[in-house]
Amino acid sequence: MLVNLKEILKYAEDKKIAVGAFNTPDMTTLRAVLSAAEELNRPVVIMHAQIHEEAGVSRIDQIAPVMLMFARKAAVPVCVHLDHGTDLGYVRRALELGFNSVMFDGSELPAEENVLYTRSVVNEAAKYGASVEAEIGSMGPREGQTNVKASVYTDPDAAAEFADETGIDALACAFGTAHGFSRGAPKLDLERLCEIHSKLKVPIVMHGGSGLTEQDFRDVVTRGVRKVNYYTFMAKAGAEAINNKQYRQFHDVLRDAERATKEDVMRAIRVFSLSE
Repeated sequence: MLVNLKEILKYAEDKKIAVGAFNTPDMTTLRAVLSAAEELNRPVVIMHAQIHEEAGVSRIDQIAPVMLMFARKAAVPVCVHLDHGTDLGYVRRALELGFNSVMFDGSELPAEENVLYTRSVVNEAAKYGASVEAEIGSMGPREGQTNVKASVYTDPDAAAEFADETGIDALACAFGTAHGFSRGAPKLDLERLCEIHSKLKVPIVMHGGSGLTEQDFRDVVTRGVRKVNYYTFMAKAGAEAINNKQYRQFHDVLRDAERATKEDVMRAIRVFSLSE
C-alpha cells in the first residue's frame, strides 16, 4: 500500500514510536526490507539516495518503477522516499517518477539559501501530493564523501524557525550521530534532542545511527524521534553473510545476503517500535 511520509509519521506519532527508513538500492535489499516489514506488520519507508546514483550503485530512472511497484503490492503501508537529494533538478525528477516523499538536503548551504531552496521544494512537492523532509545541522560526511564539514549540532530555535518558514513535513536534526561507520562511540546530546522536540511542530528524523546501541535508539525514540534512517549496518550484515564463503552460482550469493539483511532489518524495526 503506497502512502506518503506524512501519513506514516502520523502513525508513528500516535504510537509514540519511530518508523524505520531503509535505503533499497537494489532488488536484494528491497525484497529484504519489505519482507521484514510485512512479517512484522509494520509500515516502512523505502529510500533511494542520490549518492547511490553518483557512486554508480543504482540509477533513479531504473529503481523508481521497481520501488513503486513493490510498494503498491505490499501488505503494509510503504512510503517511497528520496534520501538526501542535494540537487533541485534531481529532487524534481524523483517527484516526476512518482516518489511520494522527498528529502531536500541543503544543510551544507548558507542558512538563507537552505530556507529558500527548501521552500521551493515544498511548493513543487505539493503539486504531486508528496511530503518533504529537510535538514539543518550536519551528521558529517555522507556515504562516499570526504570533503564535508564535521558534525554540527542542530540549534533548537533555528530548527523551529526553519520548519515554520519552509512548511516541511519532517526535519532531520543533528544531536550526536554520524553517517556511515562510526570512528568512535557517538555522543548523543539527549537534552538537545528534548529541547528540539519541545520547540518543533513537525516530526524529528534521525540520520547517522551507526554505532548506536539498541538502548540508544530507544532513548531517542522516547524523546521524540519518529523516523530513523538505517542503512550501513544492514548492508554490513548482508556482506558478512557471504564473507569467506565459496559459491558456484551468483543467485546463491544474493539469497544469503537477502536473508541476513532481512534479519537485521527485522531487529531494527523491533527496536524502533520499542517492541524488543
